[in-house]
This record gives sequence, structure tokens and C-alpha cells, in this order.
Amino acid sequence: MPGVNPPESKIDVLIIGAGPAGMMCATWMAHCGIATRIIDKRGTKIFNGQADGLQCRSLEIFESFGFGDRAWKEANHLLEFSMWNPSPDGKLRRDDRMPDTPPGISRYTESVLHQGRIERFFLDNIAKYSVANGNPFTVERGVLPIDIHLDDATVDDPDAYPITLTLRHLTDDEAAPEQSQSGSGVSDGLFRSNLAPDDTDDLSRKTSGLEGREETLRAKYVIGCDGAHSWTRKQLGFQLEGEPTDYIWGVLDIIPVTNFPDIRNRTSVHSESSGSLMVIPREAGLVRLYVQLQEVKPDASGRADRSQITPAVILAAAQRVLAPYTLTYKHCHWWTAYQIGQRVGTDFASRERIFIAGDAVHTHSPKAGQGMNVSMQDTYNLGWKVAHAVTKRAPRSILKTYQSERRRVAQDLIAFDHKFSRLFSGRPAKDAADEAGVSMEEFKKVFLQGAMFASGLSVNYGRSMLVAKEGNSKDQGDGTDVDAVGGKVVSKQQLATGLPVGMRFPSFQVLNQAGARPWPFQQWLKSDGRYRVVLFAGNVKHSAQRDRVDRWCEHAEGEGSWLKRCTPPSAPIDAVIEILTIHSAPRTECELLTDFPDLLHPLQQDDKGWSYDKVFVDDMSYHEGHGEAYKNYGVDPVRGCVVAVRPDGYTGYIGELEDVDGLTNYFAGCLLAISR
Repeated sequence: MPGVNPPESKIDVLIIGAGPAGMMCATWMAHCGIATRIIDKRGTKIFNGQADGLQCRSLEIFESFGFGDRAWKEANHLLEFSMWNPSPDGKLRRDDRMPDTPPGISRYTESVLHQGRIERFFLDNIAKYSVANGNPFTVERGVLPIDIHLDDATVDDPDAYPITLTLRHLTDDEAAPEQSQSGSGVSDGLFRSNLAPDDTDDLSRKTSGLEGREETLRAKYVIGCDGAHSWTRKQLGFQLEGEPTDYIWGVLDIIPVTNFPDIRNRTSVHSESSGSLMVIPREAGLVRLYVQLQEVKPDASGRADRSQITPAVILAAAQRVLAPYTLTYKHCHWWTAYQIGQRVGTDFASRERIFIAGDAVHTHSPKAGQGMNVSMQDTYNLGWKVAHAVTKRAPRSILKTYQSERRRVAQDLIAFDHKFSRLFSGRPAKDAADEAGVSMEEFKKVFLQGAMFASGLSVNYGRSMLVAKEGNSKDQGDGTDVDAVGGKVVSKQQLATGLPVGMRFPSFQVLNQAGARPWPFQQWLKSDGRYRVVLFAGNVKHSAQRDRVDRWCEHAEGEGSWLKRCTPPSAPIDAVIEILTIHSAPRTECELLTDFPDLLHPLQQDDKGWSYDKVFVDDMSYHEGHGEAYKNYGVDPVRGCVVAVRPDGYTGYIGELEDVDGLTNYFAGCLLAISR
């Protein structure tokens, strides 16, 4: 009410925006037990449409949080990519087929499931872990930030709450999205499209009366995941660099009635003169069509009139592309339209206190299946770092690696999308002399080259205090200096040639030593905020190698070791850094409790007995063959090596068992020592 000061409160982390990027960040906070609030100006979650592509790396991340099986079970798996192009006589024909996901790169393939279900998985996971870890929270909908201030005097104090925000709680009517302008009566996503104007200012003006209430919130960290019209980005004065194109595309989610033979494959179709489309077969019989709208052009302002675009307009364009094949539908589930544009933010963070992620810092076309995936992986990279800074597990300096690592990925994405989207939208060349047309051979080449990139598995983070590789951190990132303070730690990459430092730790089958169960090893790299040290123990039945393993464990257990200096005295030995072992001796010749030091299978707290799930072997499974993990990881099966893995599953350091100083110095840059 007028004259009444708004209530004040404090929070460690405020997340603005409850789309996939915000949900991913919130999931980290729930798993790490961080006091968190996540707000969204919309009154409801997404129920239809929006993003739908799930790449291999995103599914691996979901699994690491504990809900990968839900997404994998419900999603439609894309296994084949078909290319349709005009023949010399102008008739449409299938030119080629290929695997949609390169075989062997992951135990997952590209899949599709609508954003509403994905957000539901996140919400359930956040509810479960935030309660279990003592700081329960959920999405607060209909809450709009209207002011933000960063206090320069306290910004470097790890205990301070230097960010002050004013939040407005909207009424139900204010928080409801704008209604469709099409008059079609079909659910649409135009209000979230880049063809729609930003409505944040309108919402702010609506709430100037008595219908809502305001509150003052002080936060340690703010993470803006509030989309392409990002309020957070605008408050910071950051810009998106890049240009829109003149290509306008419509999107239909339909139950199709068609005689086109590849309607259940991911398919690109280039017509001779009617534009292009892409077919994405969805779950529950749905098909998504991305259709080029040649007759819709941007106006003088550079933006298309969205009132010209309806489901009927999009369908008619698709029918022209697919002719002579026929296409109608009995049901349209959702539709939208967008204008292709590629932009990257100039900055991703302000003083390592306020961050922006996802569409707020990069925009691009959706046809490479990257939008939701790269956005989620932004905050997957950032979330654990913020959690470590809040809990003083790590120095605040590690937060600089977010911009260094993810802005470089965004720049690479825009370069790829710029090439791919123009090849997709262009007219097919009639012959080799047709320089104005698009070469279909070039289109296929770019698709194949981009398949690894699109999967999310080619991300290779540059040198930093978190990635001990050769080279210069500025050159390997976006120009930000993120090298370790003090001694330079460099991995011995030759010890594990299949584990590139800076890339995600791949997965190969190993067996549990105690019970013989086969596991994809990556399943043990849980997203719980802990680092892992993977001890490739080699052949422990060789006496010399067993001595090396024993000496390594003795040092790790010693006072002042890399393990003890980071672990609170009252905490379990694996509370901050978990040691996982893979050995190469025959499993049936080894015994867990006698052939491996106690450190590698420690007694658990609460009288739960020995840990039986930390020692694995590269051996033949009774039922599932041999994973050949040592061979695939490129590790000597006798001598082994030591690998440090970041909490987000990326390889940070590789060394010999004797390289004690290297491992010590690596963790000195990542983790703060505990006062004992």
C-alpha cells in the first residue's frame, strides 16, 4: 500500500526466468543445497510447443541429475536424416539418407520432446533435491524484476549480498501471456517469438497501482535466463552483436495426413522454387514442420508483420514445397513463426555477480537443434561454479571461466548456424554453373561436419584454472584471462589420448568389481557438485603397479594432501572429491577388500558398511561383452594414470600416479583449503 515500505529479504542466488536455462541452473542449486529463488513473469509453465530437440550431451546431463530415463522414454528418437532435392527435371526426389547422430559417440541419439515435459522433469527434480538438501524452493510465477543495483563497495566480499532488486508480484491477469493474434483458436507461441515485441515494459506499467505488491530482495548472485528480450541484459547495458536475415520461417506441430514417405524421419526438403522445409517427427504421432515463408517479408523496420502469419499460411507454404506429395492435417497442436538472426552478447557477466545465459546472450535459428541445448549447457557450466562460490568451496575467480568458456561456444555456434541456415534457406543450384543457387553437396558436407558440433560433444574448453592444458587461456577462450594464479599446471595428455583435456569425459562400459554388473562409466559422474579423481589403477596384480597404487593412496590420505586440504574434518572423505577406480587386472583374480586400499572403498557413515560402488574393472561382462575401456580411453593397461574430472563432467587434469605436485596444484586453483 502507499506509504508502506516493501518487505525485505535475502537470498544467495536469484534466477530470473524459468525456461530450460533457468531450470538447469535451479537444478544445480537444488542438488548443491543452495538457498535459491527462481522467478518468472509468466503465470504458467509451457504446456505446448516451444523448443523440442534434445542432443546427446543434454540427455547425458539429464542422466547425471537423475531424470535422463524419463526424457529418453517419452521422447521420439531421431535415427535417420533424409535429404530431398529437385531432380534435373524439377521433380522432388530423395537424394540421400544417413544417420542423424554419428554412431558410437554417445549411448544416446538426438531426440525430440516438447519443452513443457522437459520443464516438468526439471520441476520434479528441483522439488526432490531442494527439500532433501535443506533449502526447498520452486518456481515463483507472476513475479517481475523492475529494478536492480550492484554495490561496487561490497562486490568482492564473498560474504556480502551486493545486489539489491525490487520485485513486483503480478496479478493473474497481468501474468497471463498475450492472446494469439491469429484468431485461429490454436495454441501458438507468437508471444515468445522474436517477431513479437518485448512486453516487459507493458507489464511494469500495468503493475503501478494497488493490484500487485513489491518487495526488496538482496542477493549474492543473480542469473538472468530471461530470453532474447532479456530485462537483465538491458539493465546491465550489454548488447547482442549480429544481424537478422530476411528469412521468415513458420512452425507447425501437427498430426499429418500425407503421402510423403519420410514424414517419420528427420528430413530436409529443398524445392526448386517454393522454398525449403524441415520435418521433425515428434512424440505421440506429432510432426513438427519448419517451413520457409517466401511470401512474408520484413517491413522497413526489419521485422515481419506477424498478423500475416497463420497456420493456414504455413500449411500452404509446406504444401508448395512438398508438391506433388500431398499434406493436410486433422489436428494442429501448436504453431509459431520467427525470423532467422544470429547474435552473440558482448558480455556474459557483470563483476562475476550478475550473469546472463541462454537466449539472453545468443540467438540463432532452431534447425540445427541447438537453441534449448546450448542454453541449458550455459547454466550447466555456470551453476556449479556459483554454488561453489556461495559455499566458499572455491575461489570466486573460477566464475570468470563462465564467460571465457561459454562465449567461445556461442561464437562457434553462430558461425556454424550462419552457414547452415543460409544453405538451408537458399534455392538449390540448377547445375555447377549456377552460382546463385545452393550446392546440395555443400549442404550435405556442412550437415555431416556439424553433426558432432550439434551433438554437444565437440565442446572443448580452453586453458584455465579448471582446465590444465597447454597454451594461453585468452587465445583458447573469448579473450578473458582465466589462467591459474601461481604455478602453471599442464596435463600429460599422452597418458589418456581418448580423454582430451577440456572435453566431456566419454562413457565406456566397465564392470563393478564386487558384483560384476556392467555400467556405462559416465553414469557414476553424478552432478552433485563434487570433483572426481578417476584412478586408472592399471594391472594391480603386478607387484610394482600395486606398490604405485599403494603409495598414491598413502599420499592422498596424508595430512596436507590435495584430498585432505579440501575436505572438512567432520565430512566423509569423498564429500568434496570422490575417487573412482578403474583397473585392468582380471576381475576374478582380484578381491575388493584385499587388493585395493581402504581409501578406494571407504567405510560409509551411518554404519552403511564398505563402499562397493567405487571400484570398477575393464573386463568381459557375462552378458554385455567387453567395453575395452582402457583401449578407448587411450590409457596404458599396466601403468594407468590419474584423471581429475570437474563437477560438470569435463576432464580437467591428467597425470602419472607420481605427479603429486601436479594434482595438488590443480586443485589449489579450483578449491579453497579448509581450515583444520
